[in-house]
Amino acid sequence: MITDVAPVKPKTERTPKPKWLRVKLPTGKKYTELRNLVDKYNLHTICTSGSCPNMGECWSEGTATFMILGNICTRSCGFCGVKTGRPETVDWDEPEKVARSIKLMQIKHAVVTSVDRDDLKDMGSIIWAETIKAIRRMNPDTTLETLIPDFQGNERNIDRIVEVAPEVVSHNMETVKRLTREVRIQAKYDRSLAVLKYLKDSGINRTKSGIMLGLGEEEGEVIQTLEDLKNAGVDVVTIGQYLQPSKKHLPVKQFITPDQFQKYEKIGLDLGFRHVESSALVRSSYKAQKHIN
Repeated sequence: MITDVAPVKPKTERTPKPKWLRVKLPTGKKYTELRNLVDKYNLHTICTSGSCPNMGECWSEGTATFMILGNICTRSCGFCGVKTGRPETVDWDEPEKVARSIKLMQIKHAVVTSVDRDDLKDMGSIIWAETIKAIRRMNPDTTLETLIPDFQGNERNIDRIVEVAPEVVSHNMETVKRLTREVRIQAKYDRSLAVLKYLKDSGINRTKSGIMLGLGEEEGEVIQTLEDLKNAGVDVVTIGQYLQPSKKHLPVKQFITPDQFQKYEKIGLDLGFRHVESSALVRSSYKAQKHIN
């Protein structure tokens, strides 16, 4: 008697990470002090919640990144590990809470970022401005970088950031034009470029953007993106390796070699960017304190 036998599916082996993506465990007195403060006072940093590979290095240099407007995003980007859904009500005490956290941690250079809040009429720009004001009031010697969303290109919302004048304003392109619809589903490549150009034209001294590699982009597309950013007046660019947060997210198509990262760094510097951070473990806020000088 013959019975049907279901075919055995071949096991899909996950490509192992190359050796240049291995991270040393964070150590040092300054890191330990900050780690204890974060745990004791339940302070929220994207460094810890995002398990950033550079956390120990940045904290030791007095830099940390804080995320405002909750931890639920209205967008569903294919690369991002932040939850998507209906966000919670805006916490109007958040600006003071973030400012107190920075004071407790004695942060010299703070990076502030946020989820997208397309559910709000002002898209979160008022809380953004109030947070910067509170940080300045409570921490007058702390310098600031703001990694902002695109605010759907609404100039009034962008103006609220311009008016409080952080030392650096950053908005990430994330990927090349061809892959934008797949990687950043609700975002637009040209709109992000327009936001960066508007910031520079409005008088922001340092503008900044970042891209991830390993999503299937070609070298020529990366170079074109760098040229587009330079034409938009961007001063600082970060280039890092995309790593898949979970099986639900976009897969890594390629691990970029250190030599290729160095090549992109040289291309960026030759194009005239003031700073280019380009290596596998680079993230948006990596060595952020350098970018204000």
